[in-house]
This record gives sequence, structure tokens and C-alpha cells, in this order.
Amino acid sequence: MTYSTSRPRGHLLIGQSGGATAVINASLAGAVREALASDGIDGIYGARHGIQGLLDGDLLDLRREPAATWDGLVATPSAALGSCRYRLQPDDPERALDLLRRLSVRHFLYIGGNDSADTAHRIALAARAADYDLRVVCVPKTIDNDLPGTDHCPGYGSAARFIALATMDSAMCTEAIPTHYPVKVIEVMGRDAGWLAAAAALGKEREEDAPHLIYVPERPFVPTRFLEDVRRAHERYGYVVAVVTETVRDERGQPLGAVGAQGVDAFGHQLLGGAAQALVGMVREELGLRARFDRPGDLQRMASSCVSATDRDEAYRVGGAAVRAALSGVTDKMVTLVRVLGPAYACETNLVDLDVVANEQRLLPAEYLDAEGTGVTPAFRDYALPLIGDPLPRHVRLRGVPIGQ
Repeated sequence: MTYSTSRPRGHLLIGQSGGATAVINASLAGAVREALASDGIDGIYGARHGIQGLLDGDLLDLRREPAATWDGLVATPSAALGSCRYRLQPDDPERALDLLRRLSVRHFLYIGGNDSADTAHRIALAARAADYDLRVVCVPKTIDNDLPGTDHCPGYGSAARFIALATMDSAMCTEAIPTHYPVKVIEVMGRDAGWLAAAAALGKEREEDAPHLIYVPERPFVPTRFLEDVRRAHERYGYVVAVVTETVRDERGQPLGAVGAQGVDAFGHQLLGGAAQALVGMVREELGLRARFDRPGDLQRMASSCVSATDRDEAYRVGGAAVRAALSGVTDKMVTLVRVLGPAYACETNLVDLDVVANEQRLLPAEYLDAEGTGVTPAFRDYALPLIGDPLPRHVRLRGVPIGQ
């Protein structure tokens, strides 16, 4: 497809969608600042609660925000415009396009993940079918880190940093009194991909450090193997910390978290939350060991105290890149991050077709898991460590020299 390189003066509309993150507002700020600096954009509008806000006519005039707003939002978690999980109904794309046309919107930016890419792609197709010159560009966002076509996703680095720190800190508690609850299971988000669970190992320096075991959806969960893994780790270290993705599934494809399921979202994804509880029950019943679980919940997506400076900077940059892409005539694309080969970590932005991203997932590669599938390889550490920003703290332990020696 060829794009018009002319600049039809019109308005820009921005929406945020899906699970909010610690850096999604940095993308919003980056986009708005780029738009404010452009002579090709008139009004700058924000859709409250994503595509639902557009369909309801619930829009904000972002030009009326003081400059200090964008300074502050760069470091503010959650979605300042409000988010949604809404799947377009059959007549919604045309209805949304009619609203955009009436508003003279020529540039539509949608900040979100896989499902948001589907929404943006459908609107781009509707505009093409109606011969309306609308430039639709997605800004990537997801802690799951599972968008195809990009090296990584804004939001992941900060969430990965949180999970690494949470695992290190929680494990210290278990290590201090291992006879109390010798087995701990930490349940993390990730839908069908194990990127976040793998990040739990980024603070691991010694073999005996936690996490001792990691279970991801890319590998079928076998209960007998899990119990043997726990038994051996307990014998070796005196306590066990295991990390599990909330969507881990057994060999039949049944999610362990079904015990805590709360239905499905608008896109048909199961709302799970019982994997750790199921594993704790297995350990208690089959091994006779006391066990407990931790579930950080929304904190892993939103903890401003654990934001990666690298992640925040890249989130800001992809917002600005999306505006520049739209102004250049690009449509039906998502901004991507491309890692530049070299001795020091660096990334550039590029673009990928939305139909490659919409409703698709990039799973954790097999080479990032060890032979047993319960730990990560050096290749994963090389990939992920630059994304979490500053080096993780090192927890100090006593030398443990007995009196008289």
C-alpha cells in the first residue's frame, strides 16, 4: 500500500487501552509533546477510557492542559485518560469512523497491546474502505512483553524490575525462617507468555538464591514433576521459592488457575488467579510441607517505585515516534523497538503492520529456558537486564563465623 505524504490539517485523537502500566503515561506525554511541536496538527484530543470514550463522545481537549501536566505524567503510573477492555462490535468501526470524520480527526493513536492493535487495525480498514484519509498508528504497551515485531514492549522493563526485586525480597523472608513456611510460591501475570516469570531470576547471583524454580505457560505443567522439583530443592537448600505464571497449564491445556477463575474479558481471555493456590495445595497434600503464596497483583504493573529509567525513556520515545509516523502518512502500523547491535545497549524505533500484531503473541523463546524448563539461560539475562534500568541491589548476608573460630 502507498501512503499519502501530504499533510491534511486535522486533529489528533489519542486513547489508552488495556491494563495500565507504570510508564503508559510517558507514551501519552511523548505523543502530546510531539503533537504540540508540530504545525501539521490542529486539535489534540484524548478519548476517555479508550475506544469506548470515542464511541460515547467522551473526549478531552489536551491542548488546554498546562505544560506541567506532561512533565508530571512522564513519572505518573496508570492511564491518565482512563483505559478499557472493549472489543469492537460489528458496526463499531464504521460508527467510530463517522465520529472521527465529523470531528475532522486525521490522526488516531492508540496506546495498548495485542487487543488494542486489533481495534486500531479494524478502524484503519474501515477508513481505507471509506476512502477517508485517516492515519492510524499503535503505540506498544504491555507488561506481558508478548507483542510480535518488536524487541520488547514498553511497560515490561519496569514490571520485570518489580518482579525481580519482589522475588529477592520475599525470598529473604523465607530464608530467614525456613521451618515456618519452607515453600513459597509467587504468582505473576503474563497471560500466555512467561516473560515476567523469567524476570524473577534477574536478581539471582548464586545457585542457592531464589527463585529455585520457575514455571511458564510455554511448557506444560506436570504435577508429579513439580512435586519432585520441590522435594529436591527443599533437600538441597532447606527452603524453596517457586515462581509461576498465572496462566500456566497442565498437559491437557487446562489452566491451574481455573480454581480462581472469574470469567473472561471482552476478548475471551480467561480471568485467572489461582495457580499459586493450586500449587500450594499440592505441596501440602503430597509432600507434607507447609507452604504459602504471594500474589503481587496490580503492583507488578503499576509500582512507580520500581520504574526502569530505560523503560520510561523508551515509552516516551515511542509516543513521539507514533506522531511522526502519522504525520508522514503512515497508517495501520505499530511503532516497534529495534535493538542496535553493539557493546552498549541501544534501541531505535521502527514500524510493523498491525495485522501482524493484532491478537497475536510472541512467546518466551525456548533458548531462554534451561534444559529442565524451570530456570533461565544466560541468553535471557543478556536480553532482559538492560531493560530493567539500574543494576539491582545486592542483598548482603552475614559471613556466619561462629564464636571461637
